[in-house]
Amino acid sequence: MSVTTPQGFRSAGIAVGLKSTDKPDLALVVNDGPEPASAVVFTSNRAQANPILWSRKVAQNGAARAVVLNSGGANCFTGDFGYATTRLTAEAAAAALGEDDAERILVCSTGLIGTGDQTFRDKILNGVPKLVAALSADDTTAPAAILTTDSVEKTAVFAGEGWSIGAMAKGAGMLAPGLATMLVVITTDARLSDAALDRALRRATAVSFDRLDSDGCMSTNDQVTLLASGASGVTPSEDEFAQALTGVCDSLAAQLQADAEGASHDIDIEVRGAASEADAVEVARSVARNNLFKAAIFGNDPNWGRVLAAIGTTSAAFDPYQVDVSFNGVRLCHAGGPDRPVEECDLTPRRTRVEIELFAGERSATVRTNDLTHDYVHENSAYSS
Repeated sequence: MSVTTPQGFRSAGIAVGLKSTDKPDLALVVNDGPEPASAVVFTSNRAQANPILWSRKVAQNGAARAVVLNSGGANCFTGDFGYATTRLTAEAAAAALGEDDAERILVCSTGLIGTGDQTFRDKILNGVPKLVAALSADDTTAPAAILTTDSVEKTAVFAGEGWSIGAMAKGAGMLAPGLATMLVVITTDARLSDAALDRALRRATAVSFDRLDSDGCMSTNDQVTLLASGASGVTPSEDEFAQALTGVCDSLAAQLQADAEGASHDIDIEVRGAASEADAVEVARSVARNNLFKAAIFGNDPNWGRVLAAIGTTSAAFDPYQVDVSFNGVRLCHAGGPDRPVEECDLTPRRTRVEIELFAGERSATVRTNDLTHDYVHENSAYSS
């Protein structure tokens, strides 16, 4: 299980024909708890899909009761018709759940931008009652229904003392902050307020999803939803909960990285010795988004010169002629110059770690990325528009 691991939740995933493959494409997670609370974070892209526009309004009210998610169509840049589709989806779910207020129903969509016609609407609206009828507290079907180009389901759980967290996510392409491209639903049976959930969620996403930068492309549909039921009757400290939530989000971020479209290397870029955490993130991200570096990793070439060239474009405080760079534990660059022969470094394993020592302070940060491959280019050139 994932989102139904905590007490007080039901979920379901079914196929309604949004995907040509006839695979599951519509999911629902419902909070039945006695003390419902919620928090949501969204893409920072100024171009936002209709479900984001709707869910932002729902999030302002707090205590969202449920979230409907579809794959097979982004419902983005589909105008007033598309927004009405989102609203009607929420209204259909509210009616089927016996909920008076449709503005307690969050909506998420993922798929091709520009899709969301009458057929798309009809399939969702006709499917919602069947989806509600399929709800179960032991459900395992929802994670598959939110996938697009993903090759595997992505779930995570945490067991505390008398309370728990469950989560599911999707994402394989357009992985870049803010949030990286994803739909994520996280549930907990802990007793926490909307405000406490919001603080914990922003703390967790800042060091997990916001530091996943696979291909530098930001989505229009990112949404991370956190629902609390209060069904356990346990109130963990805010710090305890935030630490557990961060672990769950970090696990999902690593799973997203590992399933990135076409990737042959999962690259963790750790920057140490930075004057500030912001500097460390900026330096790491400059490497993560450098296509020359990413292409070199694809070719199993530990080209540390491309690392130095990338970090030199940042505004971070450091002396580029004092920097050390290591690949998979082998220091190849010392004080801005050659150190050991590149032949001593093996980049054939999928997992790749790049360590950059700035010698400018005591702060650090890690950004996750992937290499740039022929398969990535092929997959995205063949993704129909």
